[in-house]
Amino acid sequence: MSDDDLASYRGSMPRNTRELQKWHRSVERESALEPELRIVDPHHHLYGVATDTQHYRLTDLESDLNGGHRVVGTVYVEAYGTGWLETGPTHLRPVGEVEMIVEKVAGPVTTEHGICEVAAGIVAHADLTLGSAVTEVLEALLEAGQGRLRGVRHMTACDDGLVGRFIKEMPRKHLLNDASFQRGLAQFGKYGLSFDVWSYHHQLAEVIELVDRFPGTPIVLNHVGGLIGVGEYRSERGEVFAQWQDDLRRLAERPNVFVKVGGMGMPVFGFGFEHRGRPALSVELTQAWQPLIDACVDAFGTKRCMFESNFPVDNQTCGYTELWNAFKLATRSMSFDERSDMFYRTACTVYRLGMDL
Repeated sequence: MSDDDLASYRGSMPRNTRELQKWHRSVERESALEPELRIVDPHHHLYGVATDTQHYRLTDLESDLNGGHRVVGTVYVEAYGTGWLETGPTHLRPVGEVEMIVEKVAGPVTTEHGICEVAAGIVAHADLTLGSAVTEVLEALLEAGQGRLRGVRHMTACDDGLVGRFIKEMPRKHLLNDASFQRGLAQFGKYGLSFDVWSYHHQLAEVIELVDRFPGTPIVLNHVGGLIGVGEYRSERGEVFAQWQDDLRRLAERPNVFVKVGGMGMPVFGFGFEHRGRPALSVELTQAWQPLIDACVDAFGTKRCMFESNFPVDNQTCGYTELWNAFKLATRSMSFDERSDMFYRTACTVYRLGMDL
């Protein structure tokens, strides 16, 4: 691994929030394309306070939601141990994150387009290695969610190379194959919960094995399956892409699998926009991301694909308005129904949001 590789990749958040804000102020925000197209953002986070080095508060999200696009609802996804309880049984501490979101987002947010149901659905964390004992946690999460809990995510993304050096508390290898983990996932059916899986491209064979064990559980592949484009994978982009695309097709043969098309603004994808003096424009994003978007649609079809913002993590590459502009540009040749699937309907269906389809 070269010194250049080590110098160029600095993890998912190379800029802190203050640096990001200054970086984004260096350019004028684009106008939203097709502002009446309905969007449900099925993947964003909220964490921290204004004095924290890294933060993305409800007010920050509201500012992004007022960037011109018609975002009518969102799904909050767990991250960074936000709001976890500091006392009590360790396995129940993630319940605090759901309690925090329900308290912070007690009702809809008003935007320039009307009402946005922020955190209409919640994807929480539970330690699936508890096995069947995870039912206590799931029931506590359901109670805390007050009707908004839709699924669970247990981070499984790990890597032996450069990327792994920047993962704090990296999950152990082959966690998806762990018997206790699978006993935990086996409890989801009785509660009607989905499972969000965040793994890198070289773990997709294990994801396929997991899916085959749980054909009745909706499984949502995060961030197009984590196609690493830095470090030792950078010089093999063609081979890595081909294997990733083949694994996507194999996953798509399982009808209970859906894919979130996004997260491509993370530095780990290797597009390098974070190194530039200004955030990326939507046309630049479209050019970079189009092959990945097309591969997902070709494999899964639009009814099993949903665009996501992955904000604020993807803010390291672009603004919220520019991100959705890029997705709109990338789907210009699609029909209205196909685009509605990717921007709205698939998310509503998978996360059972009860919005008008």
